[in-house]
This record gives sequence, C-alpha cells and structure tokens, in this order.
Amino acid sequence: MTLRFSVLASGSTGNAFYIESNKEKLLVDAGLSGKQMDKLFDEVQVSPADLSGILVTHEHSDHIKGLGIIARKYNLPIYANQKTWNAMEGSIGKLSLDQKFVFNMEEVKTFGDIDVESFGVSHDAAEPMFYVFRHGGKKVALVTDLGYVSERIKKTIEGADAYVFESNHDVGMLRMGRYPWSVKRRILGDSGHVSNEDCGLALTDVIDNNTKRIYLAHLSKDNNMKDLARMSVDNILRERGIEVELHDTDPLMPTGMYEVG
Repeated sequence: MTLRFSVLASGSTGNAFYIESNKEKLLVDAGLSGKQMDKLFDEVQVSPADLSGILVTHEHSDHIKGLGIIARKYNLPIYANQKTWNAMEGSIGKLSLDQKFVFNMEEVKTFGDIDVESFGVSHDAAEPMFYVFRHGGKKVALVTDLGYVSERIKKTIEGADAYVFESNHDVGMLRMGRYPWSVKRRILGDSGHVSNEDCGLALTDVIDNNTKRIYLAHLSKDNNMKDLARMSVDNILRERGIEVELHDTDPLMPTGMYEVG
C-alpha cells in the first residue's frame, strides 16, 4: 500500500505531474510537446500506455500543450471540468467521445485505489482546479497556479504527507525585472501566482507532523532562482520552528520517483 510520484516538469514553460499506486497510474497535465512528454516518462521508467487517465488543471498552454497528442497516441481518457473542456477543445485537437470525461470542481473521484479530490484555485483561467491524492492513509497535495491561498484551500490540503507547492517568484526580482507592468500586475494579483514568501507563509498553516517533503514548483524562469526560492521558504518555516525537506523541481527534468511513506 503505497503512493509514488514524480514532478515530471514544472515551470512557466511546461508542467506535468505523475502519481501512481501499485494499481493505478495518473498524469496531471501535459504541458510539453508529445516528444518531450515521452522523454520525461522514459526518464522515470514509466510507459504512458499504462496510464489510467490524464487529469487537467486548466487550459493554459503550459499545462495542455501535449495533451491531445499523448491522449490520441496512447488512447487515454482525459478528465477536466466542463468550463475547462470548453476553453481547451480548440487547442487539443480531435478526441473520441470515449476519451472525454467531466471531473467537477470540489468533487472526489476514485481511480482504482486512489481517491482524487479537486479544489478550485484563484487563477486567470476558465475554472482552474488542482488536486489532492489519497491512498492507504497517505495524502499528496498538488497546488500551483494560484494568486493566493484561501482558507478553503488550506482546509483541503492541510496535513499532507507531501506537497508540490507553487513558489513562482521573488517579489523584488519581479518588480525590478523586464516584464511590462501589466504582466507584473497580473502575476502579483489575486488571480496570478504565489510568491516565495506567500508559499512559505501558506505552508506554515497547513503542514503538520505527517509532512515529510515539499517540492517547490512553477518557478518563474525570469523572476526566481531555485536557491532563492528554497532559502526564502526555508527561512520562513524555520522562524516558526518547522524543519522539513525542501526539493527543487525543473521545467525540463523530472524529479526522482518519491515513495510517500
């Protein structure tokens, strides 16, 4: 009875998350080309043909770029809420009806021996949502692409054994950076992305003694650095007497398969 996962890719250029039990294999998002997705699966020694399905968080291209390609190639079912389906259908190409499934927000769906709970986030997409995975008393929370972490989200994700959590930008780097003000305002706003500091503060509210590992995710290529994100979050947690393993994610390289134990 175990859960294992790898953050296959994470960043503003492409996102994909893989999680498995002994019976089920699930992919969340396919935000890289079909060729890149195959390469990432190869690196974690998983065959995409064995996937039980693909869950979609929202329709932005860094989350669905290779979705249609990989679903057609391996004849995989896709799960997304109706507003996301409506928003992404023009971008992912033709799929057969038996590949299209609706997964509503604030719903729990069971895939074999993994229970998956969806929850809404504040982001500038049609109806963005992320997921909590439960199996054998273990809990993994995937939380990126949100402008702020609401109390409702905290309640849903609290006490997870592992988190993949957005640490998108350093506010100082973003403010001083080359982006036009309209883009900066979007990122800093309530439907943009979570900063290193806000990531650390949110984590102090949700992690407990069960929490063994945190992966810092969706780092901006222009407005953050892995060392800076890790140091910022670690400082906030340590100030509150919390010590937990922090790990990097990468836009082009998968993390090693982690067994949640």
